[in-house]
Amino acid sequence: MITGVWKGKIANGIRSQKLELKLVQKGDSIVGTSYYYESATNYRRYSVKGYFNSQTNEVIWWDDVLIEQVVPGFRVLSPNEIPLLTEADFNCPGEGIMKLDGKAVSKENEKAKGEVHLDKVGQPQFNDEWNWVIENYTFGANDPEIIDSIAKLHQPVQEPVVTAGPPLKPQRDEPKPVTELTVIQQQPAPTIQKAETPISTFPQGKPPAIEEKFIQRKKVLTTELPLEGDTIEIHFYDNAEIDGDSISLFMNNKLVFEHVRLSDKPYIVKFAVNELTENNELVMVAENLGAIPPNTSYMIAYINKQRYTANLESTEGSSAMIRFIRKNEK
Repeated sequence: MITGVWKGKIANGIRSQKLELKLVQKGDSIVGTSYYYESATNYRRYSVKGYFNSQTNEVIWWDDVLIEQVVPGFRVLSPNEIPLLTEADFNCPGEGIMKLDGKAVSKENEKAKGEVHLDKVGQPQFNDEWNWVIENYTFGANDPEIIDSIAKLHQPVQEPVVTAGPPLKPQRDEPKPVTELTVIQQQPAPTIQKAETPISTFPQGKPPAIEEKFIQRKKVLTTELPLEGDTIEIHFYDNAEIDGDSISLFMNNKLVFEHVRLSDKPYIVKFAVNELTENNELVMVAENLGAIPPNTSYMIAYINKQRYTANLESTEGSSAMIRFIRKNEK
């Protein structure tokens, strides 16, 4: 199982960073925690999200939220201060031996941080909420409701949005009871003039259609990929908190996929290579920005048995673009 405690290092030149990783599988998704540490009293702890492809044994996870930071007042070496995104292969070279080998990059700019080599171990060095789930995973703790309840403990608390209410109307004094006979002079009714032009209660404009957003927003080139083989297969994931991000995809200025809801499970699209031109542009347009702007997506493209990744970001002013260029055959 991929579920368990993993321990090892991230090697970056002459310096290595110790890492203890706890992964819990829920379907294709992964949750857990990561500890970057120098000692039991010098570490940074993140909540972890990711996914596991059981067909290829590929594991991808990223540091999501900084939960805890324990550092001494004076230190020469400090735990990793940059959240990472890691891609690794899950392999079993021998009986009872399980390894995760891959590479880690900065989650913010995808700059390489080093190679990752982790071994599955029986006991963790750090104790937290996931220990009980890992120990009892095959005895009922793999229930998705149990896993979700613990994962929610690490979600950031959303501050309530306070909006001003309607102005308070002045309260009228209650009429006093009439104790004496009084003469009330009746006033003539005011003259009501009809308005020459009826006032519309409907808004003058409407939200722009997705095609208008595609035209109006700036296209920002994120990456260029080769166009070869028979089929391009692209997987889209939400690369942050699952907050309702929704996108549309345009290929060569034509809307091809609409209302794509991003989550921790892949949304898969495919394109036949022989139906594309020499130079092609795939544009991701944000339909909304979710609860936590901007709209972010993690993309994995499989092209001619090669794998490519990219972080895509779309806002109200820009859209992420991927360019596919056909290689000249010699």
